[in-house]
Amino acid sequence: MPLYEHVFLARQDASTQQVEELTTQMTGIVEGLGGKVTKTENWGVRSLTYRMNKNRKAYFVLMNIDAPSAAVTEIERQERISEDVIRYLTVRVEEHEEGPSAMMRKADRDRERDDRGGGFRGDREGGFRGDREGGGFRGDRGPRRPREDEAAAVEE
Repeated sequence: MPLYEHVFLARQDASTQQVEELTTQMTGIVEGLGGKVTKTENWGVRSLTYRMNKNRKAYFVLMNIDAPSAAVTEIERQERISEDVIRYLTVRVEEHEEGPSAMMRKADRDRERDDRGGGFRGDREGGFRGDREGGGFRGDRGPRRPREDEAAAVEE
C-alpha cells in the first residue's frame, strides 16, 4: 500500500481534546478503509506565517498513513467539511521517517537550549554593550557638554 504523510492545522480556539477527537476520527476513517496510521505527532499550537481564515495560530498534527488512496481522499473530504480544520496537506512518500519528525527534534533542541540558559544575547559573557569600557550610553560618559551656541547663551 502507498505511504503518506498527512499534516492538518486545526483552529487555535479548539480545545486539545477536540483536536485529539479530530485525530481519532481521521484514524478511524483510515482503519475503516483498510489502512493504518503508523505514527501520530501533535506539534501543538504554533504561529502561522500569515493569517488564514482569521486565525494567527493553529494546532499542527502529523499523521504517517499506510493506506489506499481512497482513505486519503475520504480524510481530505472530511477535513474540508470540518469547521475546525484550517488547512491540510498530504504527501506521498517512499518510506516513513523513523523516530521523531524534524519538528519534534527542533522542539527538543530548543528545550535543551532553554535548560542550558542560552539563547538570549544579553547572557553572553561580557554583558551588554553598555557595560563596555568607554560606555555605550550617554550616562556612562558623564554630563553632556553644551554646544557653542548654548554656551554663548549661558555666558550672556
